[in-house]
Amino acid sequence: MACDEPAAPSGIFTRQNSASTISLDFEPNADYKFVETLEDRYKCAYCHLVLHNPHQTGCGHRFCQQCILSLRELNAVPTCPVDKETIKMHEVFKDNCCKREVLNLNVFCKNFPDCNSKIILGRYQEHLQQCLFESVQCTNDGCCDQILRKDLKEHLDQSCQFREEMCQYCNTYVVLINIKNHEKNDCPDYPVPCLQNCSQIILKKEIEKHHTVCPEAEVDCPYKQYGCPAKVKRGKLAEHENTALREHMLQILDKNSRLEEKISDLYKSLECKEIKIQQLAEAIKKCEKEFRQYTQLFGKNSNLMVSTQALASHLDKSARLESQVKQLIQMANQQQSKLDLRPLFDTIENVKQKIAVMETYDQRLVVLEDQSSKHDLQINIHKAQLNKNEERFKLLEGTCYNGKLIWKITDYKMKKKEAVEGRVLSIASQPFYTSRCGYRLCARAYLNGDGSGKGTHISLYFVVMRGEFDSLLMWPFKQKVTLMLLDQSGKKNHIVEVFRADPNSSSFKRPDGEMNIASGCPRFVPHTVLENTKNTYIRDDTLFLKVVVDLTDLEEL
Repeated sequence: MACDEPAAPSGIFTRQNSASTISLDFEPNADYKFVETLEDRYKCAYCHLVLHNPHQTGCGHRFCQQCILSLRELNAVPTCPVDKETIKMHEVFKDNCCKREVLNLNVFCKNFPDCNSKIILGRYQEHLQQCLFESVQCTNDGCCDQILRKDLKEHLDQSCQFREEMCQYCNTYVVLINIKNHEKNDCPDYPVPCLQNCSQIILKKEIEKHHTVCPEAEVDCPYKQYGCPAKVKRGKLAEHENTALREHMLQILDKNSRLEEKISDLYKSLECKEIKIQQLAEAIKKCEKEFRQYTQLFGKNSNLMVSTQALASHLDKSARLESQVKQLIQMANQQQSKLDLRPLFDTIENVKQKIAVMETYDQRLVVLEDQSSKHDLQINIHKAQLNKNEERFKLLEGTCYNGKLIWKITDYKMKKKEAVEGRVLSIASQPFYTSRCGYRLCARAYLNGDGSGKGTHISLYFVVMRGEFDSLLMWPFKQKVTLMLLDQSGKKNHIVEVFRADPNSSSFKRPDGEMNIASGCPRFVPHTVLENTKNTYIRDDTLFLKVVVDLTDLEEL
């Protein structure tokens, strides 16, 4: 496509030779190796390098655009360095004819002799963007390595220490240099040995749960509260209970005996307190009797004040005694309720019954576990078969037998990102057929490009797959194939590429393996066209590709 060069600053140059120039350019001030010796007419009269955006002065000499501006800035009255003539800026014009000639000069790639390409100067930068021998920086975060472009894929896939690899335990993507630290410290599914030396390997996230059931973990004997000091491994707890059953019963009886003695002592203490309560009650009655006597004796006496004080003293004493009696009665009731041993005896009897029931349950549990294992095995076999059948039904349901494939690609942004990062470079369509017993085919897409389209285009390929009826079909495959990117606006502005199968290519012979080498368009559609918001090739993060096989002259079995 042709376009005008950007205009020079207003008022400096006169536009002449104004024909549109081709959209080519190159970096100035670079050391280019020309295939043929650079002629002087293509060199700047000021910097003596190859002309960049050449301008011609009135005296007939050519300069780079930047050089002519520099001459003007250095001197109020610029002069030509060749003939010392005064340069009149209104006579200076862009020499587009010379520019076209310069841009079409052949140069060697700067990576010569590794790269033996010869390119026109105007395409030099475009070539460097694709040159396999150009040094590029690794695209992984944190990696500063410079690698030849041809080795970049191998570096990203195999040798870069900053590439993401899937943790073999938790399936999380982790930077390779950190993967060992992740496994030991962060991975919840990392297998670790049991701390109790039970020889089992447990996932790190389940180690606490395992410790509650670990057969090698030491636990207190259930009869610790009755005096058994033993700490036994959980797996041998039942054995300990059986072997120490006599000792445990003796410990229970001993503790019961001590409790009975304590109860007897408490009963005796209660009897003493009851006697004291009776004594206090008699003292209270005596005080009440004295109080009535004092009331009768001194009711009308002039010494009423003295009698009142004595009366108050007796009343206080009576109140204190009554309070103490109430407290003693309350304490006696509480202690009597605490000394009730019937719940203890009931608990012991329940424990004995549970032990007998558990012994019968152990035998039944072994039989049930064996039956459960057999049932689980059968269930897993049936599940695997059901999943296999379901996948086959889905595949058959979406299969076309008319030589046409409509391929819906969803989640475009995510899948392209995976391709850019090198995790999933390509995706394949479901198989389709030219007829019920015809050729088995599919499509393969590289969302970040492949080969010459790497990083700039979507690459779309056609693949011949091994089919059930290959021995009855004509080989090699010779049909015309149409590849299409469908326009979703309804205007049918589809992007179409057509090619005919090359009978001499190994891509179209009868497949020896599961599928042949793919063949198609590495530069099928540029990302800039596909992702342009003015176009409607992508909607709701979804695009549609279509593959059509010309069935003309194709005999159906």
